Parts: sequence; C-alpha cells; structure tokens
Amino acid sequence: MILGTLVSVGMSNETRLSRRTFLQAAGSGAAVATIAGCLTGKPEGGDGENELNLINSTITTLDPIQATDTASGHVIQQVYEPLTHYPNGETETEELLAEDVEISDDLLTYRFTLKDAQFHNGDPVTADDVVYSFRRLAESRYTERANFLLDDIFLSVEHETTTIESEDGEEREVAAPDTIAVEAVDEKTVEMTLSKPHPNALELLAYDAFAIIPEGLVGDIEGYDGEIDHDEFSSETMVGSGPFEFDEWVPDSKARVTRYEDYHGSVANIEAVQWDIIEKDEPAHTHAMGGNVDIFGPSKGMPTAKYQQSKIDAEEDDLGRLVGTYGPAENGETFEYVGVPQLSTYYVAFNATAVPRPVRRAVAYVTDHEELISDVFKGRGKEAFTFTPPDAFPGGQDRYESFIEDYPYKPNETDRDTAKEILREAGYTEDDPYELTLTTYESDVFQNFGRDTRDKLSGTGIELQLEQAPFSTLIDRGEKGTLEFFSLAWTWSWPAADYGMFGFEPENTDTSRMPEETNGYYIDWHAADSDAATKAQQAWERVENNPDPDAQDIRNEAYIEMEEAVREDAIMIPLYHDLEERFIYDYVDIEKFGAMGAYQQRFNNVTLDK
Repeated sequence: MILGTLVSVGMSNETRLSRRTFLQAAGSGAAVATIAGCLTGKPEGGDGENELNLINSTITTLDPIQATDTASGHVIQQVYEPLTHYPNGETETEELLAEDVEISDDLLTYRFTLKDAQFHNGDPVTADDVVYSFRRLAESRYTERANFLLDDIFLSVEHETTTIESEDGEEREVAAPDTIAVEAVDEKTVEMTLSKPHPNALELLAYDAFAIIPEGLVGDIEGYDGEIDHDEFSSETMVGSGPFEFDEWVPDSKARVTRYEDYHGSVANIEAVQWDIIEKDEPAHTHAMGGNVDIFGPSKGMPTAKYQQSKIDAEEDDLGRLVGTYGPAENGETFEYVGVPQLSTYYVAFNATAVPRPVRRAVAYVTDHEELISDVFKGRGKEAFTFTPPDAFPGGQDRYESFIEDYPYKPNETDRDTAKEILREAGYTEDDPYELTLTTYESDVFQNFGRDTRDKLSGTGIELQLEQAPFSTLIDRGEKGTLEFFSLAWTWSWPAADYGMFGFEPENTDTSRMPEETNGYYIDWHAADSDAATKAQQAWERVENNPDPDAQDIRNEAYIEMEEAVREDAIMIPLYHDLEERFIYDYVDIEKFGAMGAYQQRFNNVTLDK
C-alpha cells in the first residue's frame, strides 16, 4: 500500500515467490475491514495507565510461517523470536535466541549455540525446537515463506523437494519431509548447511518466518500429531519466547499481549500492548486525535488528507532519519516525530525490446523527483536517484552521496529542451512522435504521475497514453513481455544491495523464459545490445564468483557498476523511497526505529508516564 505500511504480496507459486515476495502494489489499499466509531483506549482487564495502545490494520494470522503482512507481524514480533533480529528495526542484525554462531571455512555450515531461554509455557528453548520450526517453514501446507529457506536467492538450505497441495488448493514445491539440512547437534546446538554460500544468511534468519515455536505444537508436518490443530494455532494460541505473551485476538476489533515476567532479556516496563484494528483512515484519525492511542503512524492515525508538511520541525540524524516534532495537530497536541526512509523503491521501467533508449532517456530528463514528492505525495517520501535505497547502498552512506552527485538527468528539474533534442536526433518530433503507453496499477496517485509526465512530454516527440491494470494483470503482462512503460515497486528483504540487484542481471530479465527459468525485472535488457547491458551482465558475474562475506567490497563495486548501467540505459527510473512516520504523545519514551521498519521493534523497553 502506498503512504502507509507496505504489505508484502503472497504468491502461491514458489518459483514466482522468489521474484515477487516483496513486490508491492503501490496503489491505495482498499479497506477490508472497518470498525464503527471510536474505541476506548483502556483494554479490558487493565486500567490502561501502563499499557501501550496502538492502531493496526487487519490481522490475517498468528502463525509466523503463514504471515505475509506487517499487521500480523506487529503482533508476532512481540511474542515470537527468531535466532537473530534487527534491534529497533535498524539495519544491523544481532543474535536473539542464538547466543553465538560459528561459520565453517567453506561458508556453508552455520552452528548456532542457543541462549538459556524458555517458552511462555515454561519449556526451555532447545535445538529440537529450532529444527521443528524450520521444518514447518519448509514443509507445511500452510507455509507462505518456504522460499526464504529453500530458494537460491534466499538461504538455499540443502533439501529434497516434493509437491503438495497448499491451503489454497494449488500445487507447490516444498521440502520433502525431514530432508532439510538443519540438525540438532545437542540440546543447545543446531547446525544449518547451505547448498551455496550466502553473505546475508544471518540477516535473513531475522524474519518472522524463522520464529521458533515448541517442537510438536502443531501437527502439520510428517512425524508430529500436534498438541493443537492449525486453526487454533493461527487464531487462538501463541507459544513463543518473546517479551510479551499472547492474551487475545478479536478479528476486526483488537489484539492484546501481556508482559512475560520470565523473559530471558530485558523484562518489559509496560504491562501490556493492545492494538485497536481500524482499517479506514477517518476513524483511525479520530481515534488517534481522541487520545485513545499512545503512538500512531501515517495512514493509521495521520492520513495524507489530514497531514500538513509545514507542521514538521525536524532534522536528519546520523542515520538519515527525520527527528523532531509535528504540530500542533487538530487536537492541539504537538507530537514527537520520527520519519524514516524505508528499504523500498517505487519506480517506472521500460521493456528494452519495446522502447528505444532515446525515448527512455527523454522520460528521465522530464522527471522531477522533488516535484513528484511535494505535489503528489505531500512530502511523505525521499527522492530516489538510485534503485538501491541509501541504507542498503553498496559502500554505505558516503558512497551513496558521492554516487548521486553524478546523476545525469538534471535532478529535480524538468528538462524539456534536452529531452526534445535527444528525441529529434532519434527521428521523433512533435509532428511525428513516438507513441508510448504507461501502464500503472489501479492507483490515482500513479495516474497523476502519468498525467503530469504526459503533459511534460507533450510537444517533445513522445505521445504518451495512460492505462491502468489490476496488479495481477500487470504482473502477468510483465512476465509475458507485453508492457512498454510501467510502474512497480520493490522492498528489500535484507539491508544489502544483493537482494535487489539480481533482478537486473540482463540474462535474468528475459521474459520469454519467465517465470520458470528467469525471475528478474520485466525489462528484457538481455536484448538491448548496449554497452550498459554488457557492463551489468559482467558485473553480476563478478558478484556470483565472489560469495565470500569477506569479498563484500568486490560485490559492492559490481553493484555500483550495475547501478551505473541502469542509469546509462535509463532502463528503470527510480522515483522515491517510502517514508514511514511515527507520531508519539509526549508521555511516551520509545527508541527511534530504523530502515527495516517500525514493525520490527519490540516494545519491552518502552516506558509510559501518562
């Protein structure tokens, strides 16, 4: 969804999941559940004075391997724990349930030593629990994230495959029973073996899908009858090891967790966390302005229609976050404010076989990023001059800053003169224009972008037509290579260029072999016959030939060459990085979150002084 929490798109076909797990439909999200009127901020069973109250979207499941949306993730993060995590959603991982990790010289075997932690039922967390949890992720008919463990782009743990019927009735490939290379060495030691090195394995293990649950709790994989059935596990019961334990979930109404007194880490300062589930903007805003919540976000409490950029008084900190205040709001309050550019990039791209390079470059010259964000998104975003966001850019922030200084298309300007000259040299004029069609999702925002671009191109030598398509139709057409000029977005699964750049390998963009053999972006760059495409292909081959974590500098240089090639051919024009915002009542003391997102933050260190 645009201007709010990005919700990952779950697909049923495992081959396609590796390409699209985090591909976003950047249209305005349709409300799927509503709640009438205002809710009370005081949960049942408490006085609300030491309980954190928040707003959430519709929760779909409590099962970590089934959840693909951040609304469910908000609750899962407080109750369950994986081996590693992103503290406060920042981009550096730390051990969580793992106390120590050793990596073999060949970079294939990871040995984890577990902390002395216990589940909320009192049982200790053991290596057998890890093996069982990973097997569920790889084998269960309910898993939506098996690719995180099995696919080449992700961890690629050694395994045998089989075909099963998933919960939605479609066939999918998963791991054959008890074949994944994850083994309990002893009670507190577990080993995982990959089929090829992955420099970001520990980052991937931080995701909700790798959360550890007690062995045998659910009987959805071979060898376990289960203590409870999956319906109960996904909707009524959570048994984790996190700082909060599950209390209740009332669909379309609320969810609540309470402090776990025997937590192995820092025991929570607050007694409970409650999320009021409100889908529509207006009721959520009314709820927030009424003081019924302590913290709220952009769409869930401060939708763009109610937002005024002029009320922000903030400065960038050393992580590129905007930190300051917002207000006064309509209720008279001035809130603490944090705005964090996320690891996402909204873009427009071209199919190289359908749109010649001069046309692509002309569009780049008339694209004014600053104007787009100011006029269309009301300041709720950061200009994107690279595909890879700043927090994941190879070489870090300093390298990012120097790279964007050389942006060739006159950043934050509408340069019609240069666009017109390029097109004239290619034989396209106002009297004999190139006819181009922009396809967007069903989104007023991106149609507004299209109308603006059409006006800027008028008279230059391009006649731009606009069309909208449902997200699924747009994706299907992309795979068939029938899109000319289109809008999409990409969100990073881990904070490194690795995850995004695989899609630019020119040979991997061949739509004639999608989705079975290739899973890159829908640009057919392999057919461009350009120096830039050759440069990108050679750079990607250097990446593949240097998987050692110590070879990150080599990979970084290759990724930068790929970014240069994308820019030279204008095969894709990055537009903006999403900005996640948080508005905080002044009695709340909470740490700032990072580019991995607010939903990654656990609330055990929050304090309230209402």
